[in-house]
Amino acid sequence: MKIMRKIIKIDEELCTGCGECVPDCAEGSLQIIDGKARLVSDNLCDGLGACLGSCPTGALKVVEREAEEFDEAAVEQFLADKKKKEKSGGCPSAQIKTMQPLTPCQAANEPTSQAGCALSHWPVQIQLIPPTAPFLENCDLLIAADCTAVSYGGLQQDFIKGRVVMMGCPKFDDQQMYVDRFTEMLQTRKLNSVTILIMEVPCCSTMLQIVRKAYTDAGATVPVRQVVVSTQGAILDDKNWD
Repeated sequence: MKIMRKIIKIDEELCTGCGECVPDCAEGSLQIIDGKARLVSDNLCDGLGACLGSCPTGALKVVEREAEEFDEAAVEQFLADKKKKEKSGGCPSAQIKTMQPLTPCQAANEPTSQAGCALSHWPVQIQLIPPTAPFLENCDLLIAADCTAVSYGGLQQDFIKGRVVMMGCPKFDDQQMYVDRFTEMLQTRKLNSVTILIMEVPCCSTMLQIVRKAYTDAGATVPVRQVVVSTQGAILDDKNWD
């Protein structure tokens, strides 16, 4: 049933698809779809505007229009279905695997393209790695934006070697899922350090906000380093969190 009520409106011309609003929507009604923030369904939005303050361009506002009533039961079902989907392990690419690094002798006998690989586990995508993955315990964690793999030439030796890597795109993936995953991971796994590697582009900075929110929600104290890379592979910023 449709009624006149307050609800979020998104100005697509102003929206950059940065996704900063997504983690602030507890109902999960905002998602990045085709590079823009979208309202998944009217009945999932409570119209309170918790997401407004996080939009850097002012693309979000609360308007009054005819819309489906806010349905709290539908929200609970939507979030439960999303969580169930995230945890399903049917895809072969999600099969947990820990790999031993090559010895110098083994590396010498491998093709050049394989000898430089420092990857110690599989999978590497954030959405495929469960927070309870055994290789996360007592690790130095690298959270890397997808594009860093093709822009920074020394990724294997400078960042992946000696670390567990989780890669993803904060613009196109489910940001609330990222927050939830990192929060649970920080609460249940003992990490030695966290390094966040992102690109200089604005949408990539959302990864920092996601990790900060998870860090706060989990009450974490693990040391965090953030590194920003240019589109041509230069390190523009490298600092530790206070």
